[in-house]
Parts: sequence; structure tokens; C-alpha cells
Amino acid sequence: MFGVVRSDDYQPIAWMGRFPIHAPTLLMIVHVVCMILSCLLLAIGQGAALGLFAFDSSQVLYAGRFWQIATYAFVHQPSNLIWFAIEMYMLVAFGREVERFVGRRSFLALYALLLFVPSLLLTILGAWLRTGLAGSATIHFAIFIAFAAIYPNAEIFFRIMAKWIALIFIAAYTLQLLAYHGWVEMALLWISAGLAFGFIEFRGAGPQLDWLAGWTARWRSRRALRVVPPPSTRRVVEPEDIYDSIDPVLDKISKSGIGSLTASERRALDRARARLLNKSK
Repeated sequence: MFGVVRSDDYQPIAWMGRFPIHAPTLLMIVHVVCMILSCLLLAIGQGAALGLFAFDSSQVLYAGRFWQIATYAFVHQPSNLIWFAIEMYMLVAFGREVERFVGRRSFLALYALLLFVPSLLLTILGAWLRTGLAGSATIHFAIFIAFAAIYPNAEIFFRIMAKWIALIFIAAYTLQLLAYHGWVEMALLWISAGLAFGFIEFRGAGPQLDWLAGWTARWRSRRALRVVPPPSTRRVVEPEDIYDSIDPVLDKISKSGIGSLTASERRALDRARARLLNKSK
């Protein structure tokens, strides 16, 4: 779409004939297969089996179904097929651009963060409040947030910049959840969006936190400065016996004349004369 490649790690995972299969495309295929399986299970009256894979904090904590921490994102309800199609578009179209920019390994790391962090937080919260989670809507919306962090001024829908679309969707969804007291869902929305934005920014991909990078650089440079004390004036320690210090100079004068003295010897002679004059006062 935008053609900007910042990483060498963007080669296809596999090929389907002449068509490359990148990480977002492979994830999309997995999600589509899971959606089809969900529809078939519901069609034959086995929809209860989906409950084994949807996240339920009580089942994770007290029944040992730890796989739900990851499998919840692949449990899709056929009643939301329109939104599911939008999700897949976000994953393939915007996920591919994120992968091209940060590389496949970084993209998969971002996807893993968006997959595991919300469910792990809900698992901890489950010690006090039973929570549930199914579907990948928040994950794929966060992928769009990552895209908007990389290309904030990209014009996509009706020539509206990506950053404004991201803010509009976050605000609208937040108001909806606020109206229905969906506090957990609201927290997951903001956590996922923050993870995506922070992941991109702290990798240096997006321009939105330049002020923070500049501030931290200035702070580090100030810490590196050291206060250097002013140089102290060196005191020349002269021997207590003036004659011992000046005798070699006087011997040289008697042998070779005063013109043979070096500059340091002349200064030594002047200091000795000054000290003798002070003592005589």
C-alpha cells in the first residue's frame, strides 16, 4: 500500500503457487478456518464445545484450562460476520504494512503481546472478579493503531488521516462502553491500543514521541555533565634553608658568570633575594 520497507525481515513465510504468504495473511487464514469451524459446530448443535476455548478466568484459575489464555482470540461468533470481515481486512491490509516496516519477527512479537497481555491481566483480575473474553476484535483494532503510529498522516477512508480515524474509533468505542458500564472491555481497549502505540514508538518507527526521545536525551546529557573544580594554584615549596637552595646557583655564577643562568635559576635567585630581604626587615 505504502511501499516503505524499514526491515530486512519481511520475506514471505510460505508460497501458495505464485502468491506469497506473509505473517498477516497466515494469521488471517487461521482465523477464517476457526470461524468456519465455529459455524459448523453451531450448525450441528455442538456450540458448547466453543466454551472450552473461550477465555473464562474461573476456568483458567480453578479448572486448569490454561490454553484459554491464547485460544480465546480464535473463538468467533457467526453473528458478527460483518465485523469479522472488517477485522480480517485490518489484519491483512494494515498488518502487512506494519510487518513491512518493523519486520516479521517484530510483527509476531507485537501480535503475541496483544494476544497474551489482556488475557493474563484478566487472569490476575479473576482472583476477585470473574471475567470472560472471546474473539480478536481488540487485537486487530490495535494492529490498525500500530499502522496509524507508523503512518499518522496517511489518508485512507474518505481522505481522512489515519491518526484521526484511530482517535475517532477509540473515542466512539469508549463512549459506548462507558454508557453500558463496560469497564473491563474499556480497559482492554486502552491497554491494547497503548501496547500497539508504545511498541511502535519505542522501536523508533513512529514520529509521535520525538519530544520524549529528545527530553530523555537531554536528561541523559545533563546527568553526564560533571562539575569540575577550578584548578588550584600550585604552591612552590621552598626549602627552609635558603643557602642550601641557592648555593648551586652561586657556584655557577662564580664559575661561568651570571649570564650562564637559566630562566628557572634566575627565578630561584630572585626568590632567595626576596626572602633574605624580608628576613632582614
